Amino acid sequence: MTILWDGDELAQAVGAASRGFAVSGISIDTRTVKPGDLFVALQGARDGHDFVAEALAKGAAGALVSKPMPGNVLLVDDTLAALARLGAAARARGRAKIVAVTGSVGKTTTKEMLRRCLGGFGAVHAAEASFNNHIGVPLTLARMPRDTTFGVFEIGMNHPGEIAPLAALVQPDAAIVTCVDRAHLGLMGSELAIAREKASIYAALAQGGKAVIPGETAYLQVLREVVPSGHCALLFNGPEARLLDMLSGPENAEIAAEILGQKVYFRLATPGRHMASNALAALTAAAALGLDVERAAAALSGFAPYAGRGARRELALPNGAKILLLDESYNASRASMRAAFSVLKLQPGRHVAVLGDMLELGEHAEAEHLALAPTLRESADVVFAAGPCCGALFDSLPRAMQGAHAPDAAALAPIVKAALRDGDAVLVKGSFGSRMRDVISALESPG
Repeated sequence: MTILWDGDELAQAVGAASRGFAVSGISIDTRTVKPGDLFVALQGARDGHDFVAEALAKGAAGALVSKPMPGNVLLVDDTLAALARLGAAARARGRAKIVAVTGSVGKTTTKEMLRRCLGGFGAVHAAEASFNNHIGVPLTLARMPRDTTFGVFEIGMNHPGEIAPLAALVQPDAAIVTCVDRAHLGLMGSELAIAREKASIYAALAQGGKAVIPGETAYLQVLREVVPSGHCALLFNGPEARLLDMLSGPENAEIAAEILGQKVYFRLATPGRHMASNALAALTAAAALGLDVERAAAALSGFAPYAGRGARRELALPNGAKILLLDESYNASRASMRAAFSVLKLQPGRHVAVLGDMLELGEHAEAEHLALAPTLRESADVVFAAGPCCGALFDSLPRAMQGAHAPDAAALAPIVKAALRDGDAVLVKGSFGSRMRDVISALESPG
């Protein structure tokens, strides 16, 4: 068993009396707990203390608790605060160079691009999922091995004041804002408020750290003014990192770029200007860490998006039709919708858009959806929609484009499956809470 935390080190980090047990991992879920893990009993919708006995029975080395319990347990006042202390200790004990990523769109894709391009230089630690909140960030930090060369952390937000404390915990050597867009507009109030919240990541830069800023944003000054005095700011899609040329086909993009005066050439196994922008951000961060950008670009070459975030695959339906599925079911904003439409437009065959509501837009929701209509009309041949806001968008389209509208994704899924034809290119996209993955599951089902 590889030791992640020895007994005394672990107890000191969380602020508990030592029980002498070492751990090889950290878990907050008994469904995925492994022998040797520390099980952290968090209190939320369900109380993790109710599952401590199960975690120990499954082989957990011990548990972090805030209630006296039998067994190998470390008792603290607040398990979430203790997890944050453990994350801070992981940051302090290692020598890893840390990159933090936030932004309205493209956080997870940029994180995965960084995992790939930094992997050409040493061991990379990054969350497997989109662990970007007040639990996911300290958990990912606490899981970081001592000998990690690079750590990559995604930091998200829904409300004001969420990014700053997480960024302060991570203390990045390079911090990226991918873009500023209108995601979470209903919760944040304005696009300016979103820009200011995203900019707060730069205030937490480690000594000598560098800010990686989107040069094309309308909020450039808002972002730059937060960068601490004496810290360097590098603009991607700007003077420090720019796209020289891009040749996009239906499945990939050949890219020429210049990063800090160094020309690089690489290939992405996905088309789209938005993907090229994410790649520029990742390579600029690599340069900010002092790495050879040509080597980083070579490591990035061949990158393909993941399930729910642009993954493409061919499916055979029960009626014999073969379709191309573009899976964008994990999240949605106005910018990411338009980017997905541009990819759909590049594909051969009939262009089918299956769309679910963009959430957390408040009073702006209907207007934000209707604003998609011009781009959608240029990109899709037929549209299927789930949810009330996508229903308004659907009603605004020409009748010839209207496939069907349903109240939710589950009701829409069988209608879409029955309507698809051989050779269709099918984009499925919506906010996570719109459950457009129900459409994906239906299309993948053999029935």
